[in-house]
Formats: sequence, structure tokens, C-alpha cells
Amino acid sequence: MEAHILEHYRNTGTYTYAGGYKEYFRSLPDDIAALGRLVCSQVIHRVTLKEGNTNANAALLYGDMNRYPWYRMRCEDDVLLTAPALTAKLFRMDERGFVKDRKVENKIVVTCRYVSVLMSTILKAKGIPARSRAGFAPYFKEGVSMDHWINQYYNEIESRWVTFDADGFYEEGGMPLSQYDIPAKSFDWAAEAYLSVRSGETDGKQYLYADGLGTCSLPALVRYLVYDFHALMNQELTYSFIPAYLDGRLDKLTEKELQELDRLAEWMLEPDKYFNELCTIWKLERKFRVLNSPLVGAYDHGAEFEN
Repeated sequence: MEAHILEHYRNTGTYTYAGGYKEYFRSLPDDIAALGRLVCSQVIHRVTLKEGNTNANAALLYGDMNRYPWYRMRCEDDVLLTAPALTAKLFRMDERGFVKDRKVENKIVVTCRYVSVLMSTILKAKGIPARSRAGFAPYFKEGVSMDHWINQYYNEIESRWVTFDADGFYEEGGMPLSQYDIPAKSFDWAAEAYLSVRSGETDGKQYLYADGLGTCSLPALVRYLVYDFHALMNQELTYSFIPAYLDGRLDKLTEKELQELDRLAEWMLEPDKYFNELCTIWKLERKFRVLNSPLVGAYDHGAEFEN
């Protein structure tokens, strides 16, 4: 692996800058599985809270959901956007910090993207090349691949990226998955899934975006292709944001626009091999970077581009 690529993934972005928590993050376990289980002990997924003590939490792996305070937010995704924000809330709720015996009432409720960002931040603080990845997980429910964020870190001894998912106690729950060293074929990468639909190999209906509207196939895949691209550039977008030119029209893209995304996806199949090409797109093609905004329009500050 080329040194400049590894250095890129040691660097941080808006969401993974550790700030004043850098030394604290360095003090956390170096073992990836131990670190993942510790981080998982600090959070509750919104679906777990909704389902209570059933399904994945039937054995109370995530704690007794009946103890979660009625006055707390049911999901804090839109509030705790960055790793320091997530960590500050955890310290405010329990000054011991990241502890295995954190009470349910003192946990934060966030989804997979936030766990992934936190894991990337901690590893980067330790000097380990790490990146969040956005794609689809086929290992939650048979016949369906749900939108999901995971992580990769570079194992310099083995000279390879190790893929892992710290968003749950999957192994303890009986899921047949090597959670902290997931085989490449066990995850549906956004670029590969997108291209499979574009080529007609599949209609893509198995790829679902958990927006409660049943969004699937190309609208879901384009969203996650862009998320994964931004994540590879160290910008892990939250669900509220998307490039402005795509906002509200993911199911109405022109063939020209889809062909542009085809090229992006083909390079993302091997993001290290085509790292320089991806960086060139990142630097020069504004349409992929200028995001939607509730207050300032995409064209209000010198960000004009062709659709």
C-alpha cells in the first residue's frame, strides 16, 4: 500500500477530528474486537430501543430497554454529529467515560453511521489508518440487504484492509459472522451493488434504505454510493445531507448523470488502486461535493455547476 494513501486514512475530517479527546482515545483498548465491544456498550440503536426487550435484545445483550428514560430523545443522530459530540454526551451521562457497565439510562441512541465514525476517530487517534464505509449488510435478514455503515482499518503486519462491524453484539447474539474480520463477499459494497443494477444483473429491490418509505434499488444505491465516496475522502455524511443536485431527485436522474456515477462506481470498486482518480473527482467536480442545506441554497455562494 502506498504511503500517501495510508497517511490519508490516518488524517481526520469534520466528523472524525478528536479534538481534546485525542489522548483519551489513545488510552482505549488497542485490540479491535475489545474496542468495538466497548464502544457498543455505550450506545443503543434506535431499532433496539423501538423493539425493546425482543428480537436482537431478547437476552438483554443491550440492556433492559424499560429503563430508558421517557424524557430522553428516541434517536440522537441529528444532535450528536461528530465524534467529540458523541463522546462529550457520554462523559456528561457518566463521568467514567467509556465503560462496559454503562447503565441503559446513560447510553446514547444512535445508528450505525455514528458508531462507525466513533470507531474511525479512535483508530485515527491511535495512528492507525482507518475509514468508515457505507454500503448494505445482507447478514441481518435473509433476502434483504439493509443500508449500513461499517469500518476498515489497515493491518500493516498483514498488509491488508480488515473489514469489521462494531454496531452490535452480533457474535454473542448467534449471528454466523466473523464480526471483526468480515470477508469481502459478506458485505454488499455500494459501488458493486450499484453497478449490478446498472448492468441489469439484478433489479436491486433487495437493497433497502431504512427511511420507512421502502426506498430501494437505484435511489437507495445512488445515495449510498455518494456516502461511501465521501467517506473514502474522510467526510462521513449524516443522513440529512446529500449532494444538492441529487436532493429530491434520486429516482429522476438522467442517463448522462447515471453514466457519471458509473465511472465513479467503477473506480470505487478498487478505491486504493484508483485513489488518485477519486481524489481528482473530489477536488474538481463540484456537483459531488456541494451539499443541500435548509438555509442556504446550493447556488447561493459561487457553487454553480451543470446538472
